[in-house]
Amino acid sequence: MIFCLVILAVSIFSVIYLDQSDRIMNLSIGDRSLTGTFFLLLVMAFAAELVDSSLGMGYGTILSPVLIILGFSPLVVVPAILLSQAFGGFSASVFHHRLDNVKLTRQSRDGRIVLLITILGVVAVVGAAILAMGLSRQALKTYIGILVLVMGIILLSRIHFQFSWKKMIGVGILSSFNKGLSGGGFGPVVTAGQIIAGHGHKNAIGVTTASEVPICLSGFVAYCFLKGPDAIMRDWIVFLPLTVGSLIATPFGASITRKFPENKVRPTLGILVVILGIWTLSKTWL
Repeated sequence: MIFCLVILAVSIFSVIYLDQSDRIMNLSIGDRSLTGTFFLLLVMAFAAELVDSSLGMGYGTILSPVLIILGFSPLVVVPAILLSQAFGGFSASVFHHRLDNVKLTRQSRDGRIVLLITILGVVAVVGAAILAMGLSRQALKTYIGILVLVMGIILLSRIHFQFSWKKMIGVGILSSFNKGLSGGGFGPVVTAGQIIAGHGHKNAIGVTTASEVPICLSGFVAYCFLKGPDAIMRDWIVFLPLTVGSLIATPFGASITRKFPENKVRPTLGILVVILGIWTLSKTWL
C-alpha cells in the first residue's frame, strides 16, 4: 500500500507540473525544462517499476493512464511503456532468479510456464497492437478495468484451483492481448491468474516479470512497424527516462519480493489488483 501512495503522490505532482504534453514533446537539448521533465518521468518509471518488480504488476496499468492524463498520445505512451518494461523486466527477472524467488531453468515448472506464456503472448500482443490502431480506447480501457477488477475480487475471496496447463494457456493469451491493446493489463491478469490457477505466489511474480520481456519487445516492434521508426525516434523524451527509471528500480523490487511474508502476498495482490481495476474504470469514465 505504501507503493500505491508513492505512485499517487508522484502522479498528482506530475499532473500539476506537466500541463502541456505538446510543449514537452518539442523540447530541445538546450531547453531548461528538459532536465526537469526527464527527471520527473524517470521518477514516475522508478516508482511504477518498483511496484511491478516486487508484486508482479502495476507498471503499465498505472503508468499508462497517468501519462495519458498528462496529455500524451496513447500511440506514444504504449510503445514507450513496452520498451522500458522490456528492459526493466529483463533486469528484474535476473535479480528474482538470483534471490530464489523463481527458478528460471528449462527443467523447472517456472521456466516452462515462462516459455508457454511467451510463445502464446508474442502472437497475442502483436495481433492486439494491430487491433489497437483502429479500436475505441474507451471500450478497451473499460474491458481491461472490468477484467482486472474481477480477478482482484477472486484473489481476495481466497478461492483456490488446482494447477493446470490449460489454465496457463488462457492466462497467457488474455494477459498478452491486454498488453498489446493498452500497454497495461498484463501483470494483474498473468500474476493473479497464476495464483488462482494454483501456482506459488512469489513464483508467479517472477514468472510474470520474465515473461513480459519478449512480449513487450514484440509489441514494441509491432508499433515501430505500424508507426515507422522515425516517428518512434521523435518520442525519445518519453522513451529514455522511462527506461532508465525502470532499470534503477529492479534490484530493489526483487529484494522486496524475497522479504515479503508468503501469507501476506495474496491479500496484498488482491487489494492492489482491485485498486488498479477501479482506477482504470474511473479514469476511463470520470
